[in-house]
Amino acid sequence: MTWKSPDIPEEQDTPLVRQLLDIIRRQQEHIDRLEEEIARLKGLKGRPVISPSRLEQPPRQPPTPGKKRPGSQKRAKTAELIAAPKLVPLDDKPPGSIFKGYEDFYVQDLKIEPYALCYRRERWQTPDGQMLVAPLPADVIPGSHFGPDLISFILHQYHHQHVTQPLLLEQLSQWGVDISAGQLNRIVTEKAEVFHREKDLLLPAALEVSPYIQVDDTGARHMGRNGYCTHIGNELFASFESTDSKSRLNFLEILLRPYTDYVIDEVAVAYWKEQGLPARFVQKLNQGPGQFSDAPAWRAYLEELAITGERHVRIASEGALLASLIAHGVSPDLGIVSDGAGQFDVFVHVACWIHAERPLARMVTYSDAELAVIERVRQQIWELYQELKAYREKPSQAQRPVLEARFDELCGQCTGFPGVDAVLKGMSNRRADLLRVLHRPEVPLHNNLSEGHVRDYVKKRKISGSTRSALGRRARDTFASLKKTCRRLGVNFWAYLQDRVRGRGQIPPLPELIRQRGGELWPPKDLAVLPPQAQGGAALHPT
Repeated sequence: MTWKSPDIPEEQDTPLVRQLLDIIRRQQEHIDRLEEEIARLKGLKGRPVISPSRLEQPPRQPPTPGKKRPGSQKRAKTAELIAAPKLVPLDDKPPGSIFKGYEDFYVQDLKIEPYALCYRRERWQTPDGQMLVAPLPADVIPGSHFGPDLISFILHQYHHQHVTQPLLLEQLSQWGVDISAGQLNRIVTEKAEVFHREKDLLLPAALEVSPYIQVDDTGARHMGRNGYCTHIGNELFASFESTDSKSRLNFLEILLRPYTDYVIDEVAVAYWKEQGLPARFVQKLNQGPGQFSDAPAWRAYLEELAITGERHVRIASEGALLASLIAHGVSPDLGIVSDGAGQFDVFVHVACWIHAERPLARMVTYSDAELAVIERVRQQIWELYQELKAYREKPSQAQRPVLEARFDELCGQCTGFPGVDAVLKGMSNRRADLLRVLHRPEVPLHNNLSEGHVRDYVKKRKISGSTRSALGRRARDTFASLKKTCRRLGVNFWAYLQDRVRGRGQIPPLPELIRQRGGELWPPKDLAVLPPQAQGGAALHPT
């Protein structure tokens, strides 16, 4: 339903009328969301596609006379082809013709055919009666009757190309491959420990060298119940982790992996005090042991101290996990770039400008005057955003107060329209997070990278549906992480699968590549530490 407000004469356009219209608009937006949810549940047409924010659209430059546009340069298509020459003779040559060499014509093709090898292994019996059998070649996967190329193809099709198991089984059957549905399922979900181990080391390696990470989450149903998948990544890697919760406690547990301990120190105490944990609980916690091995030991200690309230347990656990992270080497100045969700507001939080501007782009207007105000405010945001982008490319300490003043002027204006003023007030409340780039030029201004990574995961979820086993859930997270990380590092994912399935180790471990590229991208001298006035205390707690 499209809501259109009545035309309001200028003499009746009072602040009270505007507030009432704003209430009606918010109610209509809520109704629209409910209608979309009902349509989704009924399998009807979903919400329309909304064009992306104009914040990231660079101004169109006029073409330079006599210069080709970027990407239009031609390349030799056959320059990198490795082909075995096949001579084609010319028949019926006229008498007296002179040979002038060859003219090459390249044809690319793909050879797809199943084949089976039978290894006839010699068996010998020693004089003492022991039976000896010749070992299989190194290229044969122990215990598997399927070759490495076939296994790599199945993994690539299922986890990278999003081909469902029934379609993949049908495809292989049509090619003449003798494989059952159960065998196919075991290949895509089981016997992937080598991949799981490498995936589990991606995040710890990235936290060692990264000044910031970008985070987002999405729904991920599991065994018929609602769940969530948290994405953590940046220019070097991507890590997906599916859990039953998307709380701050869950986020800290994911960051801490593979460690599971809880620590009590000055970091935890500071967090507890700031979050309002009663002083008597802080005193009790601070008088006992300083470390606990895992969650059961920690919960038992809380019960021993009679700390059983849900809020008190949550705050105490968050503080102990935060302290454990820092004790294990995670920088307290780690930037967390997010869309503003509260569970990610830890360490040094960085807000996304795209999400800050988005409410204005989606706002339903009730008059031409309000539309004009929204367009004017959005234009001001775009202009400031472009200036911040320029500052990020070439930081200047002299520009900081100028840009801060521009931000305060933008958010301090009163437009007279409650909806617009509420958006500006929300931006003002997140001033430190939105202007983090002034003191940390390495952090991005938006969270598009994380949202792009999550979009590919959502595509897989829409095609295959929810996961039905713990192994399937873990396999989906693992291969989504490895695929995106390979792309970030410039590693051919097909070559990576073949290398790992065969156990060759010719492609270096991805965590090692992350450390290497991280040192090149963010040298230690560039990991600037926020001054106290820039941190606002947010390095260890949410605002």
